[in-house]
This record gives sequence, C-alpha cells and structure tokens, in this order.
Amino acid sequence: MSSIKLAILDDYASIALPHFSSLTSKIQIDSFPTTLQARVAEDHASLVSRLKPYTIISTMRERTQFPRSLLTELPNLKLLLTTGMRNASIDMDAAKELGITVVGTSAKKNATKGYDATNEMTWALILGLAKDVARGDNVVKSPSISSNDPNKDVGGWQTTLTFGLAGKTLGLLGLGKLGAQSAVTGHLGFGMKIIAWSSSLTQEKADEAAESRGLPKGTFKVVGSKKELFEQADVLSVHYVLSDRSRGIVGREELSQMKKNALLINTSRGPLIDESALVEALEAGKIRGVGLDVFDVEPLPKDSPWRKDKYWGEEGRSSVLVSPHMGYVEEETMHDWYGQQAAAVETWIRKGEVKGVIV
Repeated sequence: MSSIKLAILDDYASIALPHFSSLTSKIQIDSFPTTLQARVAEDHASLVSRLKPYTIISTMRERTQFPRSLLTELPNLKLLLTTGMRNASIDMDAAKELGITVVGTSAKKNATKGYDATNEMTWALILGLAKDVARGDNVVKSPSISSNDPNKDVGGWQTTLTFGLAGKTLGLLGLGKLGAQSAVTGHLGFGMKIIAWSSSLTQEKADEAAESRGLPKGTFKVVGSKKELFEQADVLSVHYVLSDRSRGIVGREELSQMKKNALLINTSRGPLIDESALVEALEAGKIRGVGLDVFDVEPLPKDSPWRKDKYWGEEGRSSVLVSPHMGYVEEETMHDWYGQQAAAVETWIRKGEVKGVIV
C-alpha cells in the first residue's frame, strides 16, 4: 500500500487532512492548496509535473480542470475524487477511456430539503449590489478629508441611492432546482414578480415547481422568449446548465435588451455569459450592475478586468460585485464532502464497492 499516493488539491482552507487521517499509515498523502489553471500553458505543464506520481487525486468541483490533455499525462492516476455528481471541469469521456474511476459525493447529511447554499450566494450578490454594501463599507472605513480643513479626517458616509426589490421583477434564466429556490426567495422574501425562461421550460413545469413549494399556479410566469425575459427583468439571475449549446447564452444582444437600471447575477457557470460582451456593456454603463461568483477562467488572472481597483461603478461605469466562486463553499458541506471522499478511498483500497461512481 505504501506505493499508493494521494494528492489533495484546492484545499485552501486546510480542512481535508484530518478526514484522511486514518489513511496516513497506508498511503502517502500530500496537499496542494494553490489552484493551477490547466487552460494556461505554464500551469498545465506544472500540473503534469505535480500530479504525475499520484494514484489518487482529491479535487474540488470547478476548481482544477482535468481536460484530456492533462489526464493522458497522468499514467499512475486510477481514482479521481470530485464533489457533487457533476463536474464540467473533468473530461469524463477521457477518464473512462483511460480507465480512471471518477467518484463524486452526495448532499451533506444534514441538508435541508429545498434549500441550497448557492441560492444564499445568489441573494448575497443581489442584496449586496442593490444596497451598495461593499462600496458603503469601503467608504465608511476610508478617510475623508474635510473641505474646510485638509488636515481633518471627517470620515466617509453615504455613497449613492440604493435599489429597492419589493414589487420588482425577478427574471430567471432557467427554472431548475436552484432557479426555483431563487424564485421562492424573491417572491416570499421580497414580494417580487417572478418570470422565467429556458429553451425547454413550459408554464406547466413552472406551475409544478410553484406548487411543489406550496405556491399557487401562475406564481412563476413563463415568458414567450428569452428576449422578453431580458427586457422585463429588473434583476436577471442565471441558473442554466453549461453545455456546448448554452455557452454564451447571455451575449451582446441579450445585454442590450436589459433595462438600464437592471442587475445581472451569475452564480451558475462563468462561460454562460460572453465575458467580453459583458465588460463592454458595463464599461458603457448599459445596466446598473453585475454580481459574479463564477468566471471564464478561475482563479482570475492578474490582468482580469474584474480585478480593476477603483474602476467599476465610477465615471458612468456599471457597478461590479464579485466573489471567488463561493456558492457551495460552506463549512458543513466541505467537511461532509471530504469525509465522503476519505470513505471512498478506504473502500477503494479494500477493493470494495465504491459509492458515487460517475464513470
């Protein structure tokens, strides 16, 4: 067993190792908390060098990417652990062809049915933008010089007029599990009108989603086109599954259809929105603001437009509120997932039947 090596990736909070403690006498375990980006040539080469010796890799969903080009360079890899049962960052076809078993995790043991941490992040971004929380915090904490006495710090105070949610229209691009949760929060929590659209969504399905949450039919209204969704929404939240067909589903045309005072939120997947078109619209102040928890490239490159300081929300540009892909990153969930991964490794070593096999 000493020849088996396990690499733990993306554990920036350093919570994984205790969950694997029972295995330390059987296998070599190393942790690499800093995420490398396989889409960047230099990082790709570093990943190959870093991971080549390992039999087992523990990774976190949507962090380190495992394209075919990387998997084919890891001849020792036999077991790839991820979180959840879907990970678009792993080339599942390549893994299957190469004989690599990919294992996911189920929901945390104490999960509350009908609620999800990503919905909480969606509303954190909506409220953070609507109420100008981040900028207000920065202004109050920053020194402000008195116009009468340049040596006197009078302290910062108000920033701008905030955005009310009550009675406004929440538009949902996608009404699956997370879209429906967002709809319920908007309707019951803030008295918002709910409209939704996706390529396969019908009013019957929307009514079923409403009734399953104790709301009457018609609470969630399906509009006739994507264009209507973007034109009518005061807050537009993206809840779509990323695929080749949905990549760039929010582009220059859709952004041009939005109200000038509207907010756009994405806690789903970065490539669903055409980033260059979004930057262009925001620099021109076409909408009130955007809240992003997901991006085309993660971690963000140093020259990313989202890293610009004292730029967004100034000189006519739209407000931007970002978070580092934290939608599912809550302590109970993360500990539970690592516990499930450790159990999977134990079972795999014993050559037992591993739960959660994806391919």
